Amino acid sequence: MADMASRFAGGLVVKGLAETEILAARIASALQSGDVIALEGDLGAGKTTLARGILRTLGVVEAVPSPTFTLVQEYAAAGLRIAHCDLYRVESEAELDELGLDDALSEGVVLVEWPERAPGRIPGDALNIRIEITGESERRMHLSGPQRWAHLLASKGN
Repeated sequence: MADMASRFAGGLVVKGLAETEILAARIASALQSGDVIALEGDLGAGKTTLARGILRTLGVVEAVPSPTFTLVQEYAAAGLRIAHCDLYRVESEAELDELGLDDALSEGVVLVEWPERAPGRIPGDALNIRIEITGESERRMHLSGPQRWAHLLASKGN
């Protein structure tokens, strides 16, 4: 786990789908096997939209539904195995075991919506993104994690 000295925290505002997709593309371009992206926010904040943008950037062409009912959707793209998890309906540690979350964490990239439902299972070196609704199509993204992700706070223009 990264020590606190090599971590960053900050925020940025995205206005609309196009800017969300730019952020998603920047995240996708830096993903490596073993990375975890933890997406927090109220219902409708845009967690699935951001995850979908990451997956599309990586080359996923099939439909990317919210995994609210399936809990985990798996994809293969850009040489990565990607698990998109939604823990909203998870009520116990035993359910996390059944989902194979630990295996997914060790085998590729994991995008986790509602990570607060599994606090002991999210690695300390995850990129954490808390999405706050600030307008009809505007979101404030609060990002924190290992220093290697700090570039995401730079100008979101390109």
